[in-house]
Amino acid sequence: MPRERWPTRLTFLFAAITSAIGLGNVWRFPYLTYKYGGGAFLLPYLIALIVAGIPLLILEFALGQKLQRGAVDAFASIKKRFSGIGWLALFVGFIVISYYAVVMGWSIIYFFASIGTQFKDDTKAYFFSNVLQLSDSINVVGSIVPAVFIALLISWIMIYFSVWKGTKSVAKVVNWTVPIALVLFIAMFIRSITLNGSLVGLSFYLKPNFSALLDAEVWVAAFSQIFFSLSVGFGIMIAYASFNKPTDDIAKNAVIVGVSDTLFSILAGFIIFGTLGFMSVTQNVPIEQVATSGPGLAFVVFPKALSLMPFATFFGMLFFLILVVIAYDSAFSLVEAIDTVVMDKTRIRREHIAIVVCAVAFLSGIIFTTNAGLYFLDVVDHFVNSYTLIAVGILECLAVGWVLGAEKLRTYVNKVSDIKIGKWWNFMVKYAVPVILTIIVIIQLTKELATPYENYPQWTIWLGWAAVIVPFIVAFLIPQESVKKVAE
Repeated sequence: MPRERWPTRLTFLFAAITSAIGLGNVWRFPYLTYKYGGGAFLLPYLIALIVAGIPLLILEFALGQKLQRGAVDAFASIKKRFSGIGWLALFVGFIVISYYAVVMGWSIIYFFASIGTQFKDDTKAYFFSNVLQLSDSINVVGSIVPAVFIALLISWIMIYFSVWKGTKSVAKVVNWTVPIALVLFIAMFIRSITLNGSLVGLSFYLKPNFSALLDAEVWVAAFSQIFFSLSVGFGIMIAYASFNKPTDDIAKNAVIVGVSDTLFSILAGFIIFGTLGFMSVTQNVPIEQVATSGPGLAFVVFPKALSLMPFATFFGMLFFLILVVIAYDSAFSLVEAIDTVVMDKTRIRREHIAIVVCAVAFLSGIIFTTNAGLYFLDVVDHFVNSYTLIAVGILECLAVGWVLGAEKLRTYVNKVSDIKIGKWWNFMVKYAVPVILTIIVIIQLTKELATPYENYPQWTIWLGWAAVIVPFIVAFLIPQESVKKVAE
């Protein structure tokens, strides 16, 4: 069967960029910038982009494009037993999509709730009590919350019809969602920076504190965010690149995706802090009291700010439609990475693969729709992203840098790219990136051993570690098959 192909190079770039841009760009990057030195944080972040982000994108694009295979066969081509690295990447992606689709569901709920700004009176109570119906602790699982369950089902129906025809259906989706998201984003950006008090928020966001650069934690945060933000380590970029022509420009594609993701993150900060500045001035409260990160920013603080705006309904719907779109594009890319591997190894029709993957992921996500769902989501997200995902990045670098040989892959990249990458890339893949990622893991593990994460009960911590350890064991126990070598 002939390999599927992207209709155009632009479609591939749209798909890769929308996979990279996710909710973390909106609710994590702006807060990190504010917390770690304001405008000064952009320096370590840009360094992290050049040192780790783009090199890893080049690595994954090159493997997928040269081999014309998904993550499992791509790593098996280096050494048969390395297929476990590919399986591990897919398991990580599967775990993440099982709860990420729930967050997409929350965004859908809020989009409709924005009609009449149902959350304007008490946004905290609305999110935790009305939408999530959150229990007092993780020990009280409770029952399934109907609204969240239905929103999750809608999310998975949308995801399925985005991937059921492979590159054909993905292309149709991204060719629509990217322009729509761009228009919505620009409209929200203009509105945010023109609000009364926006300059107060932007000053907090961007005012540089260069002394922060002496703090190692700032640099760890920058490299961590780059790694999480670019969708490396999930097998997504390998899968997407495998549908390129073998002669497509890898280096230029990696630069475009990396820079686009970074620009979106920076401009998202303008939206967030411009709006929070307005909220600070309107309510006469210090911006430090409202600036936060994670779901609390998107579903508690920001809705409150939106409710204070003129035309609150319109801009509330606009903001949450943006969240739905970017969550949607990131979500189906995780499914596509899994579908690609199964398609490579079987003759099963893609639409049949997609419906099984979506159905299993939907069922796996039901635990996150219970009254204790937010607690489970928090624990699994923390452990998987802090350890398993980073481990995939380390293993990728070791496999390519030390076994395949970074120079071999660099030669191929330079053969098809206008932008020629030097031997610095070899150094980054062999030494810099794995060392940096290992340091991040060690720092995080040290904190973990000193104080259990968020002081959750011990059984919950063991659940988190199970989400880390079990995928490792299963990934490397799966029977390995010989495939065409990358050198051929």
